[in-house]
Amino acid sequence: MSEKPKIAVRDLSAFFGEAPALKNIDLEVRRGERLAIIGPAGSGKSTFLRCLNRLNDLEWGFSKTGQVLLDGADIYAAGVDVASLRRRVGMVYAVPAPLPWSIQENIAYGPRLAGAGGRGEMDAIVETALRDAALWEEVKDRLKTPAGNLSGGQQQRLCLARVLALRPEVLLLDEPCSGLDPISTAKMEEAMARLREQYPIVLVTNNTKQAARASERTAFFLMGELIECQATAQLFTNPSHHRTAAYITGHFG
Repeated sequence: MSEKPKIAVRDLSAFFGEAPALKNIDLEVRRGERLAIIGPAGSGKSTFLRCLNRLNDLEWGFSKTGQVLLDGADIYAAGVDVASLRRRVGMVYAVPAPLPWSIQENIAYGPRLAGAGGRGEMDAIVETALRDAALWEEVKDRLKTPAGNLSGGQQQRLCLARVLALRPEVLLLDEPCSGLDPISTAKMEEAMARLREQYPIVLVTNNTKQAARASERTAFFLMGELIECQATAQLFTNPSHHRTAAYITGHFG
């Protein structure tokens, strides 16, 4: 018997007012994998991602039909603790937004709010999170300095570390490398490759080459619909749908 998916999306449609942003999506997020979501602007990629930790709840007029199951439990069921859900399903955004404090305090703030213990435990959390985000060796001697002094790529990995410090169960990455140079992008991708052993990762990217490099499966979205989802190597070499082939070969998008 195959292992149950970490997240199972069943017949999900999403609306802002009356306009459908997603239409009848069925998709699974499996343990130990990076799932890339590709498609042109306006295809519903980020809306889908934000459905997985209920960030769309904050948007005017949002409603949905269907289910999003995390370990078999509906995250939209009555009584779900949304703050706890967002710790379990952590998100890194396209634009890094470090808090106006030191590097160390950026990482420690969330665990402290969640009830983490004394200084020794906190130091271990900070170091582990920074190591997992491939940033520790670059900042270990300046943890007390302002996070705003870091480069853009370092700030993005700091934001990843900030999410990791809360020990999530799933990582959502919304175009995390869109503003980064190739070296910083490579470091983020190296971190993702290691982290997939601990966390299922859902990566929204407008860069098809990144999806080809940095995922085990890829889903192609178009105009709110899931056109197909395949093993990444298969999708990029032998897609099932002509619209997928047209997109990845640059005929539109």
